[in-house]
Amino acid sequence: MSDKTVIADLAKQFAHSQKILTALGDENRQHLILEMMQMGKCDGVRVGEITARTHLSRPAVSHHLQILKDAGVIKMRREAAKNHYYFDVDTKSINRLMEMLKSIKTIMQSLPDRSGSDDQDPYPAVQPNVINL
Repeated sequence: MSDKTVIADLAKQFAHSQKILTALGDENRQHLILEMMQMGKCDGVRVGEITARTHLSRPAVSHHLQILKDAGVIKMRREAAKNHYYFDVDTKSINRLMEMLKSIKTIMQSLPDRSGSDDQDPYPAVQPNVINL
């Protein structure tokens, strides 16, 4: 695979991961994710439950949950007039993000070491393709 093809593929991966990168990049959403995980409710949590555990207003929590939902990090189940938010076990968006990060790591590892140090990666990865950039 040519260098240009590898970079073009990476650009596509970035485009497909844009929503999740944006969603995970916000400290408030990171906090919401951690709070939801700590709550440990497999059947989902309601906005009010999350709001009680954060410094955010109810509308702000709803806004952040919507962004996480649009990014594929969480899903929402409606029961009557109540919305329950839960983690998506399908994790397509997380898998897509991980594939993109693996691609970045492969490209970076194929580059020559320009640091000037003798420090070695304690967890070297297998380098399937060497890419000259």
